[in-house]
Amino acid sequence: MSLETYNQAKQYLLNNQEKGFFVGPRPQELITLAEETLGLKFPVSYLDFLKTFGAGSFGAQEIYGIIHDDFENSSVPDAIWCTLTERKEIDLPHHLLIIYHTGFEEFFCLDFSQQDTYGEPPVVAFVPGVDNDKQQYEVIAKDFGDFLLYLINLEQEEI
Repeated sequence: MSLETYNQAKQYLLNNQEKGFFVGPRPQELITLAEETLGLKFPVSYLDFLKTFGAGSFGAQEIYGIIHDDFENSSVPDAIWCTLTERKEIDLPHHLLIIYHTGFEEFFCLDFSQQDTYGEPPVVAFVPGVDNDKQQYEVIAKDFGDFLLYLINLEQEEI
């Protein structure tokens, strides 16, 4: 179940705070504003991430979240700013929320057009420059919890 995986990843981050840099808990009012701005309702795992960590990095892995309420004038790792910017610049579909950039050409996104029985969307790859009707939407992880744990394990391998 996705929340078990997410909770495992969360506990690891909390127990290894010296390896991470996060902006800290975001208030519910800010999260609600972000949801309304994007027209999306965040799943339980990502919502808890925002309420606990906000946005930031674990080692070299940047996990996008919410920084502040100025969604027009922000920067990475602000998922709201990045998603809104890419909606304008590359016609990012409105059912995607960017949560990670690979450092190459792909964005990893929560895909709200498909959700499991718990309301958790998968993490998919979106490739800028490929027409939206030709996107493959490769599934990277079945949900945010699996993806977060994947990033933690990836970072551990690089240390």
